Amino acid sequence: MELTHFNGQGRARMVDVSDKEVTKRMATAQSMVRMAPETLSAIKAGSIGKGDVLAVAQVAGIMAAKKTADWIPMCHPLPLTGIDIHFSDNSTDELYIEATVKTTGKTGVEMEALTAVSAAALTVYDMCKALQKDMVIGPTLLASKTGGKNGDYAREEA
Repeated sequence: MELTHFNGQGRARMVDVSDKEVTKRMATAQSMVRMAPETLSAIKAGSIGKGDVLAVAQVAGIMAAKKTADWIPMCHPLPLTGIDIHFSDNSTDELYIEATVKTTGKTGVEMEALTAVSAAALTVYDMCKALQKDMVIGPTLLASKTGGKNGDYAREEA
């Protein structure tokens, strides 16, 4: 498999997507923040001193997705057509974060989805660190993507 982010001199370059077809594209990424049950309870109760953790994390994730090209050097700036972030807690000590990002364009939105969940997870940590410093973020992963010349991808569960 040839890496496309290098020019003839072996130096970094942004891939030229001029000749690629415009298609509908979507990517979903997931992350998780593991914390003490008391911390998760405080988030759900809205009793964290800095405010509504999930509301702020949701906005942070959306803002981060829109700014991905500013954070990741070889990402193309994209006109995003949709960003949605969901939170769930399937246990007493794990907060799950899922972001779905959409566009109609010449390149995918995998990095935007990954950036969204990463920023949301970091925001949860930031807002709760006074209560608990040993929270763990991750794994962070691409769950699925659609569109583009390489087709669809869905992560297989381990």
